Amino acid sequence: MNYLAHIFLARQSDAAMIGAMLGDFAKASVDGLYTQEIEREIMLHRYIDSYTDSHPVVKSAVQLFAGPRRRYGGIVLDVFYDHLLTQRWDHYSELPRHELIARFHRALREHMDILPDKLRAIAPRIIEQNWLAGYEELAGVELAVTRISQRLSRNGHLMREGLDDLRANYAAIAAGFDAFFPDLMRFAEQRRSELIQLAMPR
Repeated sequence: MNYLAHIFLARQSDAAMIGAMLGDFAKASVDGLYTQEIEREIMLHRYIDSYTDSHPVVKSAVQLFAGPRRRYGGIVLDVFYDHLLTQRWDHYSELPRHELIARFHRALREHMDILPDKLRAIAPRIIEQNWLAGYEELAGVELAVTRISQRLSRNGHLMREGLDDLRANYAAIAAGFDAFFPDLMRFAEQRRSELIQLAMPR
């Protein structure tokens, strides 16, 4: 999943949202580096990504990408799913999207001193350019995918060409998301509860 979905799934607290964001930037082992809640959400971020990659709906959607572009289908889908979540926001959340994003931006500013260098470097752009609000239109997905593809050492054009597969299969992928995302929400809640129970003293 991409940034907005991870933030949404960790919306219960500022610390949880920071942990959810750190999942893509923190070292493999985070024991003792952050508060217990932040460390838990970093781990949950990784479980969410694994669950997403293995979900039958997502695996089926990846098959809609042609030939060598399929290798990058999962990345393109991650970004596109933020677009679909944006389009369906009121179905999943009573809190307006702009309010959650503003809250996340405040949390990011307040936790700047604990962010890894790479995240600290891009955090001002995430806030000032309002990246999380940019997925409302498909053009925002295209921009994000292009930005990611430019960081690849090779074959970035294949990721960008995957946008053609996305447009051609928009309806089918959107229908799959509507089946997949409720499953993901349930998984995240259950796994978080299990991680909390494991951390409790016995």
